Amino acid sequence: MNFHPPLVHGHLIKRYKRFLADVRLDDGTITTAHCTNSGSMKSCLEEGAEVYISDSMNPKRKTRYTWEMIKIGEDWVGINTANPNKLAFEIIWNNLLPRLSGYTKVVREVKFDDSRFDIFAQNSEEKCYIEVKNVTLKDGMCARFPDAVTTRGQKHLDTLIKAKVSGFRAVMLYIIQRCDVKLFTPAFSIDPVYAEKLRLAIEHGVEIIPLQVKVTPTGIEPVRVLEYQLHEKTPNPA
Repeated sequence: MNFHPPLVHGHLIKRYKRFLADVRLDDGTITTAHCTNSGSMKSCLEEGAEVYISDSMNPKRKTRYTWEMIKIGEDWVGINTANPNKLAFEIIWNNLLPRLSGYTKVVREVKFDDSRFDIFAQNSEEKCYIEVKNVTLKDGMCARFPDAVTTRGQKHLDTLIKAKVSGFRAVMLYIIQRCDVKLFTPAFSIDPVYAEKLRLAIEHGVEIIPLQVKVTPTGIEPVRVLEYQLHEKTPNPA
């Protein structure tokens, strides 16, 4: 996934009202960018840090710019929650991830039961429902999800179980938008209900794929599938 047109560089002044961020551009101009991430953004929010924003080229839009990424330490962290869905579709359609390859039909936003899943993929052998989640929370060397209680996410897990029981393939695809972590785990202390539902989903045959991606000012690309741990003891990734 490439960024077109090129992103605009600046430094974060502050994030506020959940969906807004003030950014000082390199020419000294201060602009307000839309923040798509409604979560706490814990571990990826640092005032004064370098950021990149995208320009909608639409001067009539209420917030012309969208906040795309922030530099934490030496790594870029992608915070635009719309990008994982776009990236996941590209990866599956272009057979870039072996565990989700070989599908002849790939469509976005498909309803199942009382939920809407991000991606539906199909070939002559199977039909697969895929829910995509954006992961930015870092705890030590672990990536965790969610960074705030998510009743919507809990519901998606319940419906993935229903899809699996109904005979479909069901996949929970976590797009981890940072490269400074080595293991994926639920955020037990933030949303213990989600953590328990994820464990239950695995028991019912729902698949977990924690895909780490590299975020750069020019684009986002898949790196590797991380191992995951579903119990609450302190992880010790190698």
